[in-house]
Amino acid sequence: MTNPAKDKNVTADNFVFTIERTFDAPRERVWSAWTDEQQLGLWFGPKGCPIGFGKMDFRVGGSYLYRMDMPNGDQWWGKWIFREIVKPEQLVMITGFSDSNGEMTRHPLAPAWPLQMHSITTFTENDGKTTISLEWTAYNATEEERQIFFEGKDSMNKGWGGTFEQLEAFLAKG
Repeated sequence: MTNPAKDKNVTADNFVFTIERTFDAPRERVWSAWTDEQQLGLWFGPKGCPIGFGKMDFRVGGSYLYRMDMPNGDQWWGKWIFREIVKPEQLVMITGFSDSNGEMTRHPLAPAWPLQMHSITTFTENDGKTTISLEWTAYNATEEERQIFFEGKDSMNKGWGGTFEQLEAFLAKG
């Protein structure tokens, strides 16, 4: 796999953030953890920022609206809009920050962050283990937003790494 940080052909205009992780659980179990609002509330989000509210309408055109309770008492909202659902293989979504009514908003700490992300999550099973491959691209983004997104790859790696650690711990509980 090419490391986009070291590939001179990768620029802000063609950058796709990718991360992959294998979990010791069958695909149906991992799919359920990712697509059931009750289970998502138990593991999803940055470490130390539990999901305090989640409401999902799991169908193409439906959405998942959730609230992350930040350690300083702030509440951040996020929204997924489901564009494709291929159970239990792939989810294609538009994701972003939102307000409590589900209207897309800017990142609370990074106003130049893209308003929306195109997200493809693929679930592949091999010998009872499931690999999640996640691809994110800045969606309908300006040049400045694409540049900020490109420069944020280390931060996204850290954030998703922590989220995957929480998923791994959740799956280990059975």
